[in-house]
Amino acid sequence: MKFSSEQRSKIIKKMESEQFDVLVIGGGITGAGIALDAITRGLKVALVEMQDFAAGTSSRSTKLVHGGLRYLKNFEIKIVAEVGKERAIVYENGPHVTTPEWMMLPFHAGGTFGPFTTNAGLRVYDYLAGVKKKERRKMLSPGEAAAKEPLIRKDGLKGAGYYVEYRTDDARLTIEVLKKAVQKGAFAINYAKVQELVSRPDGKIAGVHIEDMNTGRLHEIHAKKVINAAGPWVDKVRGLDEQVHGKRLQLTKGVHLVFSLKDFPLRQAIYFDAPDKRMIFAIPREGKTYVGTTDTVYDGDIQHPQTLKEDRDYLLNAIHYMFPDVKVGPEHVESSWAGLRPLIADEGKKPGEISRKEEIFISKSGLISMAGGKLTGYRKMAEIAVNEVVKQLKDEEGILYSESETEHMPIAGGEVGGSKGFARYRTRKLEEMAALGISKEMAEYVLSLYGANTDHVLELYLKGKDSAKYANLDPLVYAMLVYGIEEEMVSRPIDFLVRRTAGVYFHMEWAKQQKEPVIQYMKQRFGWTKEWTERLTEEVDSEIIEAEKAAADMLD
Repeated sequence: MKFSSEQRSKIIKKMESEQFDVLVIGGGITGAGIALDAITRGLKVALVEMQDFAAGTSSRSTKLVHGGLRYLKNFEIKIVAEVGKERAIVYENGPHVTTPEWMMLPFHAGGTFGPFTTNAGLRVYDYLAGVKKKERRKMLSPGEAAAKEPLIRKDGLKGAGYYVEYRTDDARLTIEVLKKAVQKGAFAINYAKVQELVSRPDGKIAGVHIEDMNTGRLHEIHAKKVINAAGPWVDKVRGLDEQVHGKRLQLTKGVHLVFSLKDFPLRQAIYFDAPDKRMIFAIPREGKTYVGTTDTVYDGDIQHPQTLKEDRDYLLNAIHYMFPDVKVGPEHVESSWAGLRPLIADEGKKPGEISRKEEIFISKSGLISMAGGKLTGYRKMAEIAVNEVVKQLKDEEGILYSESETEHMPIAGGEVGGSKGFARYRTRKLEEMAALGISKEMAEYVLSLYGANTDHVLELYLKGKDSAKYANLDPLVYAMLVYGIEEEMVSRPIDFLVRRTAGVYFHMEWAKQQKEPVIQYMKQRFGWTKEWTERLTEEVDSEIIEAEKAAADMLD
């Protein structure tokens, strides 16, 4: 069955009629990874997400598949080794959504890192993470560091470490993993909120009741095993089952600010000390520079974490500290986002000191909850969760399933022969799109979103020019939107403008220009009522306003 929003009712009906081996609650990167791991082992899999896929933490990270160099400071050797190795796996399986990025770590007199500790740390990092020879760390002199990034503070500069991290689009990574799971036979639905758990007479969990947030209808889905991968909502889902006791989540908030490259002309990705010794990233991307992140305890509205004045000012202060010639103020912030880290509480530790290690909780009813972890380690987290399901099914029913098969499995769009194959594919597609009159900038953007599925998007582009004109949409945007509806379960305008394209975060003016034509096209295609159209328009407007609030005088 196609992963199409036009087939939502058919997908839900099919889900109601089956008994699944495993039902996953949560459509972020962890849930998507679990669905893919489980379906490729031969289990029958369903996944439900109460918002859009990746609408929570998985679209609001620093957008790096990184090895966590800073965890060496806390001696979390196992995490560094594991996620460091996972970076390369994630890259090779989805080279279109993951890009190597040389990162510079400058060190100054009195800073967190010095020449000796940086050199030693990066050497250990290379060893633990199994870093490729061509990507191993280099040490730069003060002059070399300043030449690579002239904006960094020269006062007290003692040099820099130079090493590779991997930049990603977190929401695109999530949707591509989930698309692959669906291609393999999994069922997945967004805007389906779990209202309560279904139990057997013996008290063991047997499924869930969901509400379709687009129609208000209630449905029941049955499964032998239920995995709670709801990210920041993990404890709330646990609370549907029993009173939460023992270990629980500690949510922390991370905020990022986005600037035009004209206002903040960063050449080189930088990982640097803030005045309080916290480490901050500043990364150039698609004509922008984004900076983050903060790390503060959070106990507010989980669905709508917001950028506050103190968050914005903290990051601006960090920018001015490390880049004294960059004169950006609140008025230069083009957009921002705030996300939540679902960490496992550790009494007495500051937010930045809490381990990012994942853990599994299993309740008396059998609800399996996965908490903690990092974007980079999503595949290993999935393997751990599915290993538990497989073990239980073997013990209870004598059923044997295969080991995890995802280590060398391309995700959707990654079927190009790894990073080397993608380089060749990219060259061909850039030439094709240039011949079609598509700008290099837009061509690169399309390739980074869709990878091997660029061919499908271009087919829609060529076939749909008249339809695009009628809909008052640019032909390429029309093709991307139609592809999103038919192949990526775009159900609402916000899905397309925020998570499938990152428009609101990195291409705000583009998103504003496309907003009305996108809404009107979807209204016509889906037959929306005036009231529902107004509600979804307000949803997009609220997201844009929230993203722009970090500009001058807009924060409380």
